[in-house]
Amino acid sequence: MRERPSIPTRARWALAVVVLAAAAAAPAAQQGRHGRLFPPEDLPLLEGPDREEWQKPEQIMDALEIADGATVADLGAGGGWFTVRLARRVGPNGLVYAEDIQSEMIGSITRRVQREGLQNVKPILGAADDPRLPEGQIDAVLIVDTYRELEDPVALLRNVRRALSPNGRVGIVDFTMYGGGPGPEKGERVDRQKVIDDAAKAGLRLLKEGTFLRYQYLLVFGR
Repeated sequence: MRERPSIPTRARWALAVVVLAAAAAAPAAQQGRHGRLFPPEDLPLLEGPDREEWQKPEQIMDALEIADGATVADLGAGGGWFTVRLARRVGPNGLVYAEDIQSEMIGSITRRVQREGLQNVKPILGAADDPRLPEGQIDAVLIVDTYRELEDPVALLRNVRRALSPNGRVGIVDFTMYGGGPGPEKGERVDRQKVIDDAAKAGLRLLKEGTFLRYQYLLVFGR
């Protein structure tokens, strides 16, 4: 089989935005309720070889104080790019809940963790307003590059709050409004202040912000 030629990061994201726009224009009967969700067949567009460099997953996990043996959740996990990194961080004594609301994504995650021999990942098919996590058990929840797709972010975050352990944290990573670099067009992005306001309505307080990401913000919340 011939390999597909690589696509520069900016072009990949531009193509992803075009795909999303086409999905939004499709008839409602074909879309269901979630017209803005990323199409599973286009997951390779989001997994370029330079993502590790600009998204800095190890530093994000450090900011959330994710340690060996922790129980964590990756919401909107997609194809599991961040899931496998979380699984390696928490080790065999930890647990990662990989949640998505599209069954195709859950299938993709399941196949990925099987290929990589990971035994500490539990895929979960969630709902738009509820990730269906166990109450009071999660040490860290990560929501990466997904916030703009949430149908009711306040309702979702309320359920996330219920899932947190007493010192649990929520990390939300998304693209700044300044544009540039990878990521969607400015009109597709969510301002950090909206995320902070939504979290406050859900009963979460801002603990800190990460400043080490070039194109994105990192907001860390607690109960």
